[in-house]
Amino acid sequence: MPKVAVYNIEGKQVGDIELRDEVFGVEFNHAAVHQVVKAQLANKRQGTKMTLTRSEVSGGGRKPWRQKGTGHARQGSTRAPQWYKGGVTFAHRPRDFRVAVPKKLKRLAMQCALSSKVQENQIFVLDQLEFDAPKTKEMVKLINNLNIDKKALVVMPESNLNVELSASNLQKVKFSLVNTLNVLDILNYDNFIITKEAVELVQEVYA
Repeated sequence: MPKVAVYNIEGKQVGDIELRDEVFGVEFNHAAVHQVVKAQLANKRQGTKMTLTRSEVSGGGRKPWRQKGTGHARQGSTRAPQWYKGGVTFAHRPRDFRVAVPKKLKRLAMQCALSSKVQENQIFVLDQLEFDAPKTKEMVKLINNLNIDKKALVVMPESNLNVELSASNLQKVKFSLVNTLNVLDILNYDNFIITKEAVELVQEVYA
C-alpha cells in the first residue's frame, strides 16, 4: 500500500496515511484514460450549432427573372445558396455529441488518474480544511505552506462555502467535491489537494 504524508493547513506534517492499492496503486492505462477523457470532452459539447437551408430562409417565392433572353444566368429562386441571404448548402444541424462509456472503464481511468498523482508525488493530504471566513488570502497561504507553485485541485467530501469561495478568485486553483471528481480535472491540475476524510470516501467509491 502506498503511504503518503498528512499535513495541516500550516503545511506541517502531522502523520501519514496508507492508501489502498486498488485505487491509488494502479498501473497507468493510457488507452483507458484516453478513451474516458475523449468522451468527457465530447460530452461537454453543446451541439446546438445550426444554420438555415434554402427551404428555411425567407423570400424567394417566385423565379427572379424569366429563363431566357435576359443575358443573366438562369435562376430559380433567390433562396439558392449562391444568392446573398440565400440558404447554406451543407447546413449545420443540431446534434448530440454524447459518448457512452462503460462504468468499469470510467472506474479504471479514475484509478489510473489518482494513482498517477501518488506516483508523481503530487498528492497532498490534509488532516482537515476549514476557514473561518471566505478569504482568498487564506487559500493563497495554504498553497504557499504546501510549497505549490503550479495549478492545484482542492477536493473535499462535502460542500464548504468558505473554502469554495476562497478558491474561486484564484485562476490556478479549482474546488471540487468527491461526487463531482473527474479524470479530466485530475490530469489538468498538477497538484491534488485532498482532505483525509475525502480520501476515505474516494476509496469507498472507486475501490
